[in-house]
Amino acid sequence: MTRVAVIGGGYGGTAVAKALDEEAEVVLVEPREHFVHTVATLRGLVDPQWTDRLFFPYERLLANGRVIRDAAVKVEPGRMMLASGGQLTADHIVLATGSSYPFPAKVDVLGTAAAKAKLASTRDALRRAESVLLLGAGPAGLELAGEIRAMWPDKAVTIVDPAQDILGGNYPEEFRAELRRQLAGLNVDLVLGTALAGEPPSKPGTFTVTTLSGHSITAGIWFRCYGVVPSSGYLTGELSVARQANGHVEVTEHLRLPGQERVFAIGDLTALPEPKMAKAAGEHADVVVANIRALEAGEPLRTYTPAAPAIALPLGPTGGATYLDGMGVLDAERTAQLKGADLRLGSLTDLFGD
Repeated sequence: MTRVAVIGGGYGGTAVAKALDEEAEVVLVEPREHFVHTVATLRGLVDPQWTDRLFFPYERLLANGRVIRDAAVKVEPGRMMLASGGQLTADHIVLATGSSYPFPAKVDVLGTAAAKAKLASTRDALRRAESVLLLGAGPAGLELAGEIRAMWPDKAVTIVDPAQDILGGNYPEEFRAELRRQLAGLNVDLVLGTALAGEPPSKPGTFTVTTLSGHSITAGIWFRCYGVVPSSGYLTGELSVARQANGHVEVTEHLRLPGQERVFAIGDLTALPEPKMAKAAGEHADVVVANIRALEAGEPLRTYTPAAPAIALPLGPTGGATYLDGMGVLDAERTAQLKGADLRLGSLTDLFGD
């Protein structure tokens, strides 16, 4: 059978592996013990009932293929070297290693028990703090603010960002206005157009910082909510040419690395001009699965067109706003129905057979 090696077991990688499991020899390389439902990590931080729901065992993903708990440290066309010292060859390679992001938006430890312990200890520190400082008014910062206020309505939350407005990206003013309205209703303090004069202390406890504009902020805990870093350092030789200075990887319209027939990249890793979201990774996976099948059958390949800007941004289980091309801005009730209430947990339950 054709061997397909998928490097990275996130949203895109698991979708590719699952789809090809019946027709190819699939090997999924992933260093984590469990799949982590990153979409719900911030809910899992504030709500202990959600913590266990974040983790899905990989052993239930594939009926025929195998999951290797390892990491690729050197990848070339047709083969790779693993952190354990082993080597793996494949007819097709799918790069799906995603990106790193500051905790708690993404879990930054590999072991599941350690990850749950870190979420629990951070939740305890967050619960004790009277006020919270969030650095970054992008999706992670706004969503974390909403989760905190939903769990602890009396806890003061301040967001600082050097940008003049919340939420970068090509979204309409109407969408930002709806989010600002809801944040004001939650008494979230937005300090925009300025940055901190110095980074807050790393040790826990009450601290006071000052912005470059002279704004003084006192808080008991703080979180960095910016700083995505694509995970692509393992690309070597001719594959490294596709790696941009910022770590993103160039892909063709068929989601192949330039000049490569059987090496694909999907998800956050790609340099595609679109938001880095789980939905996009799933759409990339569909195209790559179709193209691997097409290559094996000698048929025309399928192209991928980056989607129009769209986002569902919950502010707690019942708040938030959504923007969809062709539908416009959807309110908190519709956002809760689309994403906020269950954070799309059902799709993973189906995928992993839990």
